[in-house]
Amino acid sequence: MDYDDKRHDCSRGCVVERDNSGVLQVAYDPACCKLADYNWLEGIDEEKYSDLYEVRFKNTRKVIFRNDSGQKLKEGDLVIVEATNGHDLGIVTLCGAVVLRQMVRRKINPETYQFKKIYRKAKALDIERWQEAIAREQSTMIRARQIAAGLGLDMKIGDVEFQGDGTKAIFYYIADERVDFRQLIKDFAEEFHIRIEMKQIGARQEAGLIGGIGVCGRPLCCSRFMADFKSITTAAARAQDLALNPQKLAGQCSKLKCCINYEASTYLDARKSLPDAREPLDFSDGLAYLVKTDVLMGTMWFSFDKSNMTNMFPLSADQVMQIRELNRHGKKGDPVIEKSKGGDDTPEFVTAVGDDSISRFDSSGRKRNRNRNRDRRRGGDDQRQRGNGNNGNNGGNRENKDNRDNRKPRNNDKKN
Repeated sequence: MDYDDKRHDCSRGCVVERDNSGVLQVAYDPACCKLADYNWLEGIDEEKYSDLYEVRFKNTRKVIFRNDSGQKLKEGDLVIVEATNGHDLGIVTLCGAVVLRQMVRRKINPETYQFKKIYRKAKALDIERWQEAIAREQSTMIRARQIAAGLGLDMKIGDVEFQGDGTKAIFYYIADERVDFRQLIKDFAEEFHIRIEMKQIGARQEAGLIGGIGVCGRPLCCSRFMADFKSITTAAARAQDLALNPQKLAGQCSKLKCCINYEASTYLDARKSLPDAREPLDFSDGLAYLVKTDVLMGTMWFSFDKSNMTNMFPLSADQVMQIRELNRHGKKGDPVIEKSKGGDDTPEFVTAVGDDSISRFDSSGRKRNRNRNRDRRRGGDDQRQRGNGNNGNNGGNRENKDNRDNRKPRNNDKKN
């Protein structure tokens, strides 16, 4: 089997290929899977709920089922599961004690929740039918968008997911307002001859379904591991002193980036130890205004010019509180102009920009570097030769001088 015959279906986390006999083979691939889970409780038995399994479908849709087939299942097995109408095909991704942790996260009570059933393992005919239904998804989505645009509906169809038996499809859409689907569903049923289910999602859920690469160079968090979306406000950006630039704070879903919330709590805790510096500090040099704060370092930068960030000087949180206490008693802080000019107490910001020339990538730059290295080696050889002459015996420099004086007569003797 050639590598070109393999097809990586990242939306379902599997690899599809045909063996030498023509039988379709599907293997679960956690490395190419959205919202992939790691069974960190592997090997721990859970007798009470050992028949519960997590089954994944397309993109980020996962459901917990109860195994009523009597067959022993493991992670990566393709199974036929119960659906509202007909049956569906999914891949087992979790089993054992870790499934209970997933139910706690999803707020599912195993005592009262009505779990759907796993009928059996998928057969070759089921997999063939499943792949035929998957092949129709792209063309169905494009045609569905055309029909919705023709009806003038203010909505966007982001994705289409066919059921395993090919008799039903879920249309994921985004809409700002309520949409009348009565005529749309009729047109879809006449066009595709399947049962229709419309499911509304938000912009963040759409980004998770589609996936992509963020500005950090890594896959989007919503498609990689995030299952719950919390509200994100500009207050979290202000707490981290981020520039309130919509183009930088917005993600591919045109909403505030989810990663803004990752370190917001750390910054909020660090700010509790910083004093309030809304009022200027009174020094012998004048009034100093807060212009910048390094929250994690606990350093506050002040300037005597309220509208200018030049000639800033840093103060720690303890120093600011001490000066505040002096100002309350009518005293002024010590002068800081001389300290800022000294440069010993001011931290330096080191950057790698300019350390090397960009001409190193050019042929002329490489040639100059080779010449410079050759000259440097020659200089080292000369120094070693001079060192050997200075450390020699029998007069050292005097012997070298005699050799230089006698060099010309020796050449004349050779000529004669």
